[in-house]
Amino acid sequence: MRVPRSLLCVLSCAMMVSAAKAEDATVTYKSLTPDVALEAAQAALKQCRTDGYQVSVVVVDRFGETQVLLRDRYAGLPANDTATRKAWTTVGFRADTSQLAASIKNGTLDPRLADLPRVAMLGGGLKIETADTLLGAIGVSGAPGGDKDEKCARAGIDAIRDKLDF
Repeated sequence: MRVPRSLLCVLSCAMMVSAAKAEDATVTYKSLTPDVALEAAQAALKQCRTDGYQVSVVVVDRFGETQVLLRDRYAGLPANDTATRKAWTTVGFRADTSQLAASIKNGTLDPRLADLPRVAMLGGGLKIETADTLLGAIGVSGAPGGDKDEKCARAGIDAIRDKLDF
């Protein structure tokens, strides 16, 4: 039995379209391993201890879900929540929290955004990224000022830099 060429062509095209649709139905993304997230948090905590501060450190994944939360024994009561909110804000806005705070202060960002639930536009939240891929964020809270929290967060990122494709 001989199959017409037009039928073979139609069947071939249909198979290619269904393969393309199946490929479009899934996504692939990079994510921090729990070990690397823990290493970043520990390095941030160590930096703050060296500087004399008792803090909480939170690392979230690219979706804002907590991977690690470390709280030093004398960190203040709001430190866990604030560190979590800083990390979540960083991922949600895809910007470091000190940059967001500066944008509100200079009027380029609507200040009402700071009133959204789970948002903390205070220094201490930094992106963890490779090239153009956001992997997550680190948030630190408890030092006397966002700039000091940010220094500790930066130490956390620096500790894992060689494990990521910057």
